[in-house]
Amino acid sequence: MNDVGRSVGPARGAYRLALERVLVIHDEIDLPFGEVRSRTGGGLAGHNGLKSLRRELGGDGFSRVRVGVGRPDSTDPEAVSAWVLGRFRESAEQVRELIERACDAVEAVVLEELAPSGGER
Repeated sequence: MNDVGRSVGPARGAYRLALERVLVIHDEIDLPFGEVRSRTGGGLAGHNGLKSLRRELGGDGFSRVRVGVGRPDSTDPEAVSAWVLGRFRESAEQVRELIERACDAVEAVVLEELAPSGGER
C-alpha cells in the first residue's frame, strides 16, 4: 500500500481517467473501528499510501472511502505499522459488518458520481 501510486498512476493514464474519477478505499487509524466516511481531497494524515497516490497522480483530488480501524495505544511507528498490518482484534462478525459498510459507501460514491447532477457529497 505504501507505494500504491506506482501502479495506480499508470492505470489512471491507461484508462484516461480524470483525477476526480479515481476512488481509493483505505484503512484509517484516525477513525474508530467500524466508522466509514467518504470524501474527495483533503489531508493525508501521514498515510504513506495516500502520499504515494498524491505524488503519482499529481494531486489529492481523488475520492476516498476511509475505513476506520482504530488506533493503537502507542504512537511508535513500529506499533502503528503492526496494528494496521496485523489481524483485527474484533470478531469476525464485526469485521464483516465493517466490510459491508465500506461496500455501501463505495456504492454510494460511485452512484453519486454517475448521477446527472454531479453534486458534492
